[in-house]
Amino acid sequence: MRLINRVPTPGLRIGLALLPLLLMALIYLGASGQRHAINPDDKLLPSASQMVAAVHHMAFEQDARSGRYLLWADTGASLRRLALGLGLSAAIGLVLGIAAGTLPLFAAPVSPLVAVLSMIPPLAVLPILFIVFGLDELSKVMLITIGVAPMLVRDLEHQALQMPRELLIKAQTLGANTWTTITRVVLPQLLPRLLIALRLQLGCAWLFLISAEAIASTDGLGYRIFLMRRYLAMDVILPYVAWITLLAYSMDWALRRLTTRAFPWFAESGK
Repeated sequence: MRLINRVPTPGLRIGLALLPLLLMALIYLGASGQRHAINPDDKLLPSASQMVAAVHHMAFEQDARSGRYLLWADTGASLRRLALGLGLSAAIGLVLGIAAGTLPLFAAPVSPLVAVLSMIPPLAVLPILFIVFGLDELSKVMLITIGVAPMLVRDLEHQALQMPRELLIKAQTLGANTWTTITRVVLPQLLPRLLIALRLQLGCAWLFLISAEAIASTDGLGYRIFLMRRYLAMDVILPYVAWITLLAYSMDWALRRLTTRAFPWFAESGK
């Protein structure tokens, strides 16, 4: 059998997926052990025991100053900001994307504007957001929204334009008005595509969140990472980075499962 036609079994697929992670862990542990054999006080590559101790301290011991469990407090603050930013972005993207993709009179002024806005680096306007919205939660949520929403609008607009025109014509032939056509024909087709677009934007959303928290915040995963950087506390920084990666992957998995469960017809079509 040709290699191009070979498909791994479920067990082999899991093994192949874990293999790179195991190799990376072995390489790290080997390099860490070598550095600590030369210098037991080395901070660049902390040992596994050091990272476990640091995680235990951050997650299960109350902070002496604030009385909080820092890992969970930071996680809650970051996830709250991320959820608000992504939720607002999804709402804007769905409404404007559908409108621009189905209403030519609306698309004429909005599409060029969204195209221009999507080219502005969101981090470049972060100082403006701090000036306009202050240093509290709103500026961080708005940074995620400004960075993600234009991409969602453009993606959903493109997907709406790619829909077969026959569907819209048939709906109108059966007596559907504009609102009915949008809600009964266009919207069901674009909801699963919205979830896919959100999955593709998760990495960018986390980047904007970490950047905002690193610059102006008193809690959050990004704030803690950049605070620990001052003390070269790699035993805290590396687990925090791994935790962010796990959270992001879990969100991606949840969105993928939601797409499959809520829109099985979309998954079965192979789109």
